[in-house]
Amino acid sequence: MISEQNRFEDWLRAAPKAELHLHLDGTLGAGRLLQLADKNNVPLPYNTLQELEAAYHFENLQSFLDLYYLGASVLREEEDFYALMMDYLLRCRKNNIVHTEIMIEPQTYLPNGIDFPVFMAGFQRAVMEARSRWGQSVQLILSFLRHLPESAALDVLDKAENYRDDFVAIGLASSEQGNPPQKFTELYRRARERGYRLTAHAGEEGPPAFIRSALEDLTVERIDHGVRCLEDDTLVEVLRERRIPLTVCPLSNVRLCVFPTMKQHNILQLLARGLVVTVNSDDPAYFGGYLNDNFIALHRALNLNRSQALQMLRNGFEASFLATAEKSERLKKLNDFAEAS
Repeated sequence: MISEQNRFEDWLRAAPKAELHLHLDGTLGAGRLLQLADKNNVPLPYNTLQELEAAYHFENLQSFLDLYYLGASVLREEEDFYALMMDYLLRCRKNNIVHTEIMIEPQTYLPNGIDFPVFMAGFQRAVMEARSRWGQSVQLILSFLRHLPESAALDVLDKAENYRDDFVAIGLASSEQGNPPQKFTELYRRARERGYRLTAHAGEEGPPAFIRSALEDLTVERIDHGVRCLEDDTLVEVLRERRIPLTVCPLSNVRLCVFPTMKQHNILQLLARGLVVTVNSDDPAYFGGYLNDNFIALHRALNLNRSQALQMLRNGFEASFLATAEKSERLKKLNDFAEAS
């Protein structure tokens, strides 16, 4: 006999979803990482899959980033980037992620001598194949590394002009500490003039003031993470009134010690305060779970119910950078699914 919990978890898995906070390099599984390191003769300080997986226990954001950039260093040829993208898009199919917005970070590849024509050719091929084979909806976000100077980001923004049609938005990632949003005001001004949509990481390890700065100095329309906003009631009101979406990543937050355990995560408090909260997986290969795993973890730890889950699923489509007509179509399909199940 199927238990009520199993029935609800099956419902979560089957529901159509949008994922808005996903770093493509963070989907590089340990097995694929070792395979590419061997193929491309990239030395690693790990000899076995077990040794590498043991390194996936992080003390903080920086310890994760160190392994993250080491992992991305094994990507060298167009075929590697195709495999990276296709691996994730196949996960989308398995997780019923019908629309995904993927952060691409050229500054991770450029120091290895790999430029746009190489990685974009691999990414484009995988995206077109997934669209053709099962109708996968994909948008790409040009994501910048905030621990590097703004001048470097401006150079990359110019380099990306030849691929302007491939990117719907820009984002800002990497370590918040010591790298406030206002460091990148010129980058965001130029991107806004060029028609990019705007999002930025803020309020994960950084304080609520970074969320406010992202809104005021960068004029973003979406906040990646944002979980520390509850420390500032006035900021919460601003986010609620302006319906600024938060792309929250529960398993990531626990793995990076933003919250000690999932039971202490504040995502349902954010939802109860009327914020546009979405659920995402961030860097799933490193943080122990893809999108379905995040929803199920919330159910098991916080008793996430169907109404709350449905609201966050709807928020995912509403907060996306899809055109209005396509949002409406996706929301109708989600509502049809909810009514039928």
